[in-house]
Amino acid sequence: MATQEKSRLGGIKAPPSGAFKIVSVPEPHSNMLDKYCVSGTYVGLSEEESPWVPFGDNAAIRHLAFDVRNNVYANVLWIKSKGVIGTHKHRGMVWAIGLEGTFRYLEYDWVCHPGEFITEFPGHAHTLVTDEEDGMKAFFWMQGANEFYDENGEFVETLDVWWFMNHYETYCKENGLEINKQLYL
Repeated sequence: MATQEKSRLGGIKAPPSGAFKIVSVPEPHSNMLDKYCVSGTYVGLSEEESPWVPFGDNAAIRHLAFDVRNNVYANVLWIKSKGVIGTHKHRGMVWAIGLEGTFRYLEYDWVCHPGEFITEFPGHAHTLVTDEEDGMKAFFWMQGANEFYDENGEFVETLDVWWFMNHYETYCKENGLEINKQLYL
């Protein structure tokens, strides 16, 4: 009984393929997929593919994806030395993975290190800081708007997929850089 239980819980029904080849898989609506879907995108390490765009005096953002249908955007945030990203409130879900250095939120008691994963839920305001002399980098996948507030709790600005697209495109235009269509889902 224990052996059967184990195989049902952790087993895979279909054996993995050992063939290094493209397998033709039937798709009854392939013409619609070809017409309306992005088959996938790739953004490499080159700053020609996605430059570091200034985000205040001590930070920069490397934009990786913009999805206007779902108000979703992905980027790497780089705070270059000890610093703060102002108090903000998310109106959608946020997922992040620490890449370099550490960061935390003043409102929470944890610190995110490289390789660690965080989830932020809509509605709570928080203030991102790094205490690292060499700063931090983290990958963020965000959904919905970010509302930024000043030190008195007064609303300042909304950042959403449109803001982030404008942030990227304005920087590219001002610096003679080509817009990378791979960033748009």
